Amino acid sequence: MPGPKSKLPAVLALIAALLGLLFASNSTLDYAKHLDRRLHDVHCSFIPGAPATSEAEACRVAMYSPYSALLKEQYWGGIPISLFALGAFAFFSAFAVYLLVYGARAPRRALLFFGAASLVPLVVSLIMFTISVTKLGTVCKTCAGIYISSTLLAVAGVLGILASSREAPAEPRATVSPLLPVIWLISLGAISLVPALVYAASAPDERPYITKCGDLKQPKMKNDEFVKIATTHPIQPTLLFEDPLCPTCKAFHERLVGENIIEKLDVSLVLFPLDSDCNWMLDTALHPGACIVSKAVLCGGDNARAVLEWAFEEQEYLTRAGKNGPDVLRAAIKQKWGDAMLKCVDDRKTDVRLNNHLHFASDNNIPVSTPQMYLGSRRVCDEDTDLGLRFTLGQLAPEVLK
Repeated sequence: MPGPKSKLPAVLALIAALLGLLFASNSTLDYAKHLDRRLHDVHCSFIPGAPATSEAEACRVAMYSPYSALLKEQYWGGIPISLFALGAFAFFSAFAVYLLVYGARAPRRALLFFGAASLVPLVVSLIMFTISVTKLGTVCKTCAGIYISSTLLAVAGVLGILASSREAPAEPRATVSPLLPVIWLISLGAISLVPALVYAASAPDERPYITKCGDLKQPKMKNDEFVKIATTHPIQPTLLFEDPLCPTCKAFHERLVGENIIEKLDVSLVLFPLDSDCNWMLDTALHPGACIVSKAVLCGGDNARAVLEWAFEEQEYLTRAGKNGPDVLRAAIKQKWGDAMLKCVDDRKTDVRLNNHLHFASDNNIPVSTPQMYLGSRRVCDEDTDLGLRFTLGQLAPEVLK
């Protein structure tokens, strides 16, 4: 327990607030960089100041999730919630300096206010941690850095309250007006909002760009062999080009499901496996085994969505199996879906049908990457399938967000 003259609460608070500032600024920087409609490395480390990396899957999941930002339909990418942490930690940094300057003479009201206010970031962190674990199934390291900083700040606040209960015998504490804690509270709220307000005011207008990524040249496929994905309230014709072993496709599908968008899409699926075994547009396989799994989706018939979602759920295993050869994949398909499915996968007619899907992609000059999304015949830009998804849908198909 700190003594009456101890500066431990203020020192610990300053360290915690500065760490929180660093992690929140890294998170915000990653978000802001993606506003140029390109992909970048992401900060994802427990180590403060560690460089950004492309190996940051958990942090990308958090960044692309519906919980990473507010007002996504009003602003492209929304207003990242890390901005509120940035403002709050800035306030606590300044307040920690204030407590350091006063030292043992720090007003009791200041210590009590600091102790109570320091619990707010901890409560918010606990809520976000729960969402990360229960909704996202992962915790990004940068987010964890903010959670740890919030915990240290709360510990400093509790120590400050304990210190306020002790009087320094030779150095009485300063006194402040009873209204000052109210002013501090208002300042905490205002400073927490300032970064978000500045960000919103400076965010670029993306509306001129969302309709400039092209259109389908030939909307009809030979024999009309699109795969229909069953949804509950299909109102917006949508064409998707996907590879069942593509991690980005999996994340995109989970985003559509998680934000309750997919149920309002009338989805026609084009299988576009990035596997040179069947895709002549590739010299080497990006996702070995994707041809076989794509044929399983084609054979799914009315259960095509279930087969696709099974492939996404078991993607890590199926990807490893694909690297070990077709027999392992066939065994996995047979075990899950039975002999009839495997017989269809090996049928020559299924090869022809998958080839028609690939010809359809080629005839429309589809970029050799997945996923690709078309609302009607209008292509949704690659960047708008992640951070800008809700904003873009709000502009081009607002009915699917209602």
